[in-house]
Amino acid sequence: MNVIKKNGWGILICLGIAIPSYIGGKKFPIVGGAVIAILTGMVIALFLKKREPFEGGIKFTSKKILQWAVVLLGFGMDLKVVAETGLQSLPIIVCTITVSLLIAFLLHKAMHIPGKISTLVGVGSSICGGSAVAATAPCINADDEEVAQAISVIFFFNVLAALFFPTLGKLIGFDTASGEAFGIFAGTAINDTSSVTAAASTWDNMWQLGSATLDKAVTVKLTRTLAIIPITLVLSLARTRRARKEGGDCTKVSFRKIFPFFILYFIAASVITTVAYAVIPSASEAYGIAGNIFSFMKNASKFLIVMAMAAIGLNTNIVKLVKTGGKPIVMGACCWIGITGVSLVLQYCMGIL
Repeated sequence: MNVIKKNGWGILICLGIAIPSYIGGKKFPIVGGAVIAILTGMVIALFLKKREPFEGGIKFTSKKILQWAVVLLGFGMDLKVVAETGLQSLPIIVCTITVSLLIAFLLHKAMHIPGKISTLVGVGSSICGGSAVAATAPCINADDEEVAQAISVIFFFNVLAALFFPTLGKLIGFDTASGEAFGIFAGTAINDTSSVTAAASTWDNMWQLGSATLDKAVTVKLTRTLAIIPITLVLSLARTRRARKEGGDCTKVSFRKIFPFFILYFIAASVITTVAYAVIPSASEAYGIAGNIFSFMKNASKFLIVMAMAAIGLNTNIVKLVKTGGKPIVMGACCWIGITGVSLVLQYCMGIL
């Protein structure tokens, strides 16, 4: 009840955008409901002067509801397929993260961008966008302004990826009969879970692939998200060491705060699916009932993703981003281009593309 009282108006405005966007996505699959929701949210954000009543609900929708959507997506996915996808994409994930962090470090030195901003943009670009920024901020003692600036940069490129990656995939010549190649591309080259799901959903809509691309992309992205743990632990250790040398504050960072627990729920949903299909009698009627249940959960997941995209659009302040300065935007662009290039090259070398 407290959640509704605190977040109700923000959730309601996201729902109000999501319903027509979802319907519009069905009518115009080449665009997709997720993209329509982002653009609608961005336009409304320009005219939404009094944000306070909506702020909590918008944030709740962009984070919690998106995580619920990912968990629901786990229903209907075989655990063996999830494991195989994670292992298949691991070399690409390691290389893209390494390249992004290296680019951020070099630009930090060359362009004299403040160290904390550079770290936040580099980690956010390489792992999982806003979530990585939020998890990294306490590890390096970043202030609210630095966090806001980094997240603005990340959100900007999130929106660009959601809008343009499906078209880019078509121009490059990704296989349109299967969602595997584009799913891996989206999962490794787009930095935030929200935009990964948006781009993958659009690709599925464009080529009538059901949720094949979305399943692949989310599994790859969740594997990549786990990199939050070692990176934040290393940054925490470095900060603690430096603080001890300087005699300053060396507060420990809570593991509970940095671990993305929703990934465990996604895996649990996959386990339930795998076990259900293993123990269901071979009778087609029983199998059909289970399939219908999982199909309903997949559709619910797609709608919640559109709803989360509306929140992302409402959170995107283009005017404020432009005013914050160009250097972090240049860094974000370079990290994004580097990740995209490495992902494409490695997919080609591995015979995926």
